[in-house]
Amino acid sequence: MLTLNKTAGVFKPSKRKIYEFLRSFNFHPGTLFLHKIVLGIETSCDDTAAAVVDETGNVLGEAIHSQTEVHLKTGGIIPPVAQQLHRENIQRIVQEALSASSISPSDLSAIATTIKPGLALSLGVGLSFSLQLVGQLKKPFIPIHHMEAHALTIRLTNKVEFPFLVLLISGGHCLLALVQGVSDFLLLGKSLDIAPGDMLDKVARRLSLIKHPECSTMSGGKAIEHLARQGNRFHFDIIPPLQRAKNCDFSFAGIQHLMNKIIIQKEKEEGIEQGQILSSAADIAAAVQHTTACHIVKRTHRAILFCKQRDLLPQNNAVLVASGGVASNFYIRRALEVLTNATQCTLLCPPPRLCTDNGIMIA
Repeated sequence: MLTLNKTAGVFKPSKRKIYEFLRSFNFHPGTLFLHKIVLGIETSCDDTAAAVVDETGNVLGEAIHSQTEVHLKTGGIIPPVAQQLHRENIQRIVQEALSASSISPSDLSAIATTIKPGLALSLGVGLSFSLQLVGQLKKPFIPIHHMEAHALTIRLTNKVEFPFLVLLISGGHCLLALVQGVSDFLLLGKSLDIAPGDMLDKVARRLSLIKHPECSTMSGGKAIEHLARQGNRFHFDIIPPLQRAKNCDFSFAGIQHLMNKIIIQKEKEEGIEQGQILSSAADIAAAVQHTTACHIVKRTHRAILFCKQRDLLPQNNAVLVASGGVASNFYIRRALEVLTNATQCTLLCPPPRLCTDNGIMIA
């Protein structure tokens, strides 16, 4: 069905040509297409994903290739490795999404692709492939902001009116924004250092949870969540950061530093070398997860109060949308539910499979 030749996945237009294309490109949201069927392509980090979605939000076909297993072995994402895996899989993934949808490429209305933010090498693979496909099929190209896609995904599964508050928490991003319309965002706060998912992954790596029999096939964040169920979150006394900061920003580097100090101390107490599993690993996992949840809730609470005081959100039944990979953590979701119940808001989260990177949100 897909007529691109086998070199499509490694097509490399120059940076100048890509820049000139994006500068000269004009997309008009009001343009009417006959069928309104969009192919979405996502390669911002370590998932190669594609999906075909129609104008009513029906997902006609999707496919995804996860690199998690490869990156678990290397202890983290190595950009050139992620780039090569995207190149090896993008044509197959797009073909699978189109085949599942039973849509011919010639019947597509447009091709939408993530262009920022993300790993530059990974983004380049999706953009290069898309530009060649756009040129071959003579279809409109829609450049997509990755975080806006996460923010608006909820409108695929729920009837959500503007404005609403969105909390985007993942391995690479953390921000709070007021969504006033499509492509109309008021940024209220962001992480001053690292993202929460990145921090949880690093703590899991320092705990060597990949060696834990129950966590050997899990990502760092998932391993922390799994092990935390067995631990005592109050075993360690940890104060979340930015307690006196009068804004909605986040900080997770301090939590990571504090957890590293705790781990070093416990290794000395238990007389074990770095790389071995601590007997207190579950308590540490529970503590870092609880501290992360408290910090996220505290900053989000400030954003809700700010918006309500300035009538930027309805006083009753305001909507908070939590999305991104970390939003699939059920402990953090439950903490956000407590917050929204106390502030007369409604918490909405996309299904877990739509919280992580996917082609559906791009389409």
